[in-house]
Amino acid sequence: MDTRGDTGTGGGAGAGTAAGGNAGAGGPDGVRIALFPGDRVRAEAGGALAALLRDAVHDGASVGFLAPLDTAEAAAWWHGAAAEVESGARTVWAALGSGGELLGVVSLVRPALPNQRHRGDVSKLLVHTSARGRGLGRRLLAAAEAGAADAGLTLLVLDTETGSPAEGLYRSAGWTRVGTVPGYAADPAGVPRGTTYYFKALG
Repeated sequence: MDTRGDTGTGGGAGAGTAAGGNAGAGGPDGVRIALFPGDRVRAEAGGALAALLRDAVHDGASVGFLAPLDTAEAAAWWHGAAAEVESGARTVWAALGSGGELLGVVSLVRPALPNQRHRGDVSKLLVHTSARGRGLGRRLLAAAEAGAADAGLTLLVLDTETGSPAEGLYRSAGWTRVGTVPGYAADPAGVPRGTTYYFKALG
């Protein structure tokens, strides 16, 4: 599946971490889902993580950036994400191949406001184009959902480009469509596209 989530509108600073989920769980194909601590995100920011983000943007995914996305800009975003992981505002799970190669990621972002600490935003669900069609997007999403539940969250939200293949994944995983805002975010080519919002109640 061409997993494209997150128009770049979600996220924010906050406190708390979500642990658990499918962290460290390996599948029959040798792929495992693992938590990436802040130092790992920082170490991979200019390498595998930047390459993954650039792959998504250059394939047309609306994840907050315009094409062409250079390595320095992608790395800078991941360095910021590393700081959020270290502060407890973001949790990152990665799909790692049998040789340790990075195949995909997903983030769970915790809002900062006191009246929103019961929920989380699923963000930057990315699967490399070379690893599509293997169910990795679903496994990463499940890890984020399980991690959020383990952290005591009761509600998850996300947004994605309207009509993107990711919508099928979210609907099949039990997410509820809220509605669409036309022309809310530009795709990598700079063309405004609709953004559709989803939620999922936990527990």
